[in-house]
Amino acid sequence: MGSMQDDLVISFDRALRTLAGLATTARPIPGAGTPEAELTPDERRSAAGMMRVNHTGEVCAQALYAAQALVARNPGTRRDFARAAREEEEHLAWTQARLAELGDRASLLNPLWYAGSFAIGVAAGLAGDRVNLGFVVETERQVEEHLTGHIDSLPAADARSRAIVEQMRDDEARHGAMALAAGAAELPLPVKGLMRLAAGVMKAIAYRI
Repeated sequence: MGSMQDDLVISFDRALRTLAGLATTARPIPGAGTPEAELTPDERRSAAGMMRVNHTGEVCAQALYAAQALVARNPGTRRDFARAAREEEEHLAWTQARLAELGDRASLLNPLWYAGSFAIGVAAGLAGDRVNLGFVVETERQVEEHLTGHIDSLPAADARSRAIVEQMRDDEARHGAMALAAGAAELPLPVKGLMRLAAGVMKAIAYRI
């Protein structure tokens, strides 16, 4: 019982730190040594919109991993989720810093995104560890695809944002491979489609709000 209480406290603390913008990073921010490019107002707005979407994605990742770790049965799986969550927290810090450099802000709806993602993570975890891991594989597959699109769509001169997104994509691919190697189940096509639809709604709203 005490262990569950400890886990709940840790999850609550993670939620507070995530939503309060207190993410930290042990690794240097990718592209930090690259000179800031001269961007037009439209390019700056476009880059900021994409980085806001990526920041919101990392808020969702914190919620998902916290929830999945909370209900995972296997201690090894829980450790893997905790390790991945730590890297996702670095992504959160990187995108937050880049938004500040671009003179913009995070999504105003991040508390809503966090709560919804936490609920989805609990549901995935309660379905069993193999489904839990399968959810990670599909999530990371879709995120990797999304980040590749942003690499192609960011303003050509915005090397600082691009460096962050490229490192994030590499990390997400590794998280997906980790979950696959740990015995992830293949999710049904309708579930994958619903995940893609939900992500599309989030991206469209977070880009602007």
